[in-house]
Amino acid sequence: MVEIETLNDNICFLDTYRNKKVLVTGNTGFKGSWLCVWLSILGAKISGISNGIPTSPSHFESLQLKSEIDCYDEDVRDLCKVKEVIDKFKPDFIFHLAAQPLVRESYSDPVTTIETNVMGTMNVLEALRQANHKCTAIMITSDKCYDNVEWLWGYRETDHLGGKDPYSASKGAAELIIKTYSDSFFDKDESNVKVASVRAGNVIGGGDWAKDRIVPDCIRSWSSDRVVEIRSPNATRPWQHVLEPLSGYLLLGQILANDRDLNGEPFNFGPNANQNFTVKELVSRMQRYWSGTKVNYAENSDRSKKESGLLKLCCDKALHQLGWQPTLTFDETARFTVEWYRNFYSEKKDVYEMSSKQVEEYIQKASERGQIWVNSC
Repeated sequence: MVEIETLNDNICFLDTYRNKKVLVTGNTGFKGSWLCVWLSILGAKISGISNGIPTSPSHFESLQLKSEIDCYDEDVRDLCKVKEVIDKFKPDFIFHLAAQPLVRESYSDPVTTIETNVMGTMNVLEALRQANHKCTAIMITSDKCYDNVEWLWGYRETDHLGGKDPYSASKGAAELIIKTYSDSFFDKDESNVKVASVRAGNVIGGGDWAKDRIVPDCIRSWSSDRVVEIRSPNATRPWQHVLEPLSGYLLLGQILANDRDLNGEPFNFGPNANQNFTVKELVSRMQRYWSGTKVNYAENSDRSKKESGLLKLCCDKALHQLGWQPTLTFDETARFTVEWYRNFYSEKKDVYEMSSKQVEEYIQKASERGQIWVNSC
């Protein structure tokens, strides 16, 4: 694996993760696999829990990370198995990403969605409660945990939780479970566990092949010279590159490990307030970087699977309490995303090298723009 010093002249997150044991649940997923790349660059000792490979192609498989980290093929719905892994590995940090991540899939299978997203979250927390070894846990939920009434301003961490679809409801419920465990078990001097929840959504980037997502739908069509069908072109989302929230998660882990005052706190991680764009605007920006694209815009005809038209986050808390803010512009987000796929399909580059180089470029831009988590040597 590539060490951070070989990539650039910056050390990230005060070298907090070097030689630390880090457990990533959902490590074979889109965000989880990118987090494993970054953690490997940071010198962490990584283990993962994931119930199989969620997509084909797969970013995780293409990275060939399985030989580099300890992978446990377990279901987070199984408390005994989760506890067994945590007791054996004794992680210094946990990043809990394992989930059923798709809104439309939650309509087809609400039971699995709720079991995975709610009970899976509880099982990680319960295993930590029983183990009670020193550990900092970052619990990833979603921006869709909020009761979205589609108002024009961004949701704050104090706003109501809820959800009109099973996925959103499961994420709101997971947040309640996290708060319950934090207040009941971890907010005590005798507890060695500290937790925080993080809310981000509409994350895009190379290596995502999930169904019913705008970027993978475009790439699948464009790579085969087909017309992509866009079902909700006027829906507005807080689009951000996958490395943006991951930088926030890693910064929060660094700070929380040394600051019990942040225990149990939720944080939003999203783009600047002026960077909310429609689906159509995102696709148009992506077209600049992929030639010969074909798009058919049509309003969603399946009204049985309701999706919100407007969603915004307020990230002031992350800025003022953590010093975190996004790095990339909207155009850079589109370029990072499309260039990764273009290289994957046309140049057949080594995927780990390709992905780590994007982490390198992201860190360099963060350094140039004065981000607090980048420290020059």
